Amino acid sequence: MAELILLYLLIGGVAGLLAGLLGVGGGLVIVPFLYWAFTEQGLPIDWIMHLSIGTSLATITCTSLSSVSAHHHHKAVRWDLFRLLLPGILLGGWLGGVVARQIETDTLQIFFALFELLVAIQMGLGLRPDGEHKPVGWRGNGVAGGLIGVVSALVGIGGGTMTVPWLVWNRVVVHQAIGTSAAVGLPIAIAGSAGFIWSGWEVEALPRWSSGFVYWPAFAGIVVMSVLAAPLGARLAHHLPAKRLKQLFALLLLLLSVRMFVA
Repeated sequence: MAELILLYLLIGGVAGLLAGLLGVGGGLVIVPFLYWAFTEQGLPIDWIMHLSIGTSLATITCTSLSSVSAHHHHKAVRWDLFRLLLPGILLGGWLGGVVARQIETDTLQIFFALFELLVAIQMGLGLRPDGEHKPVGWRGNGVAGGLIGVVSALVGIGGGTMTVPWLVWNRVVVHQAIGTSAAVGLPIAIAGSAGFIWSGWEVEALPRWSSGFVYWPAFAGIVVMSVLAAPLGARLAHHLPAKRLKQLFALLLLLLSVRMFVA
């Protein structure tokens, strides 16, 4: 167990460092590394992706709090838009966690790899909406929130890769889109991890120290180290070129995606 805790601490350190450097959630890194760690640990193969995704979402409930606080302090959160997205986000996040149980782990793995590949392409090429679209009302944001919540829960992320483009497309300035996305990530993580806990509650094959599809030893190690590493990443970000960092992160996501395809 000591070696496993050290591994979880390492995963948390990498995720926290990247979050501080790039302002992105660590789910796209945490999920594949947990998948490989859980495989080596010998956890039930039929539920490994479910455990990886559920645990990733649970860690985001903690790590997103500091991010939301920082963005709110800089008045970068559009709480009016947050309230429009919230009902769909909560419903979608919960449904994603519940529906995941009906999906085989191999299918979830392929879905995650495809999503990570798309994010790598988007980030590597710097693709972003032009913001010329007329802003939509509560119905449009409700539907968008639901879709963002479902997909985010199914891949174990806070949803920033979808929320930011959606808000920019609706003429929200970039720094406010990022801040609002950080706020949206918290209810996604809460609803999604709750869905994964509930849907996996009666699965008998799950390991000790898990609640449904959330494995608490991994959760603890990742949260502790990511909180410590994120400030270091933030300091480094002021001394390194942002564009080159995003390109390198896109390359990392591409490699992780390919590895998940062939795992």
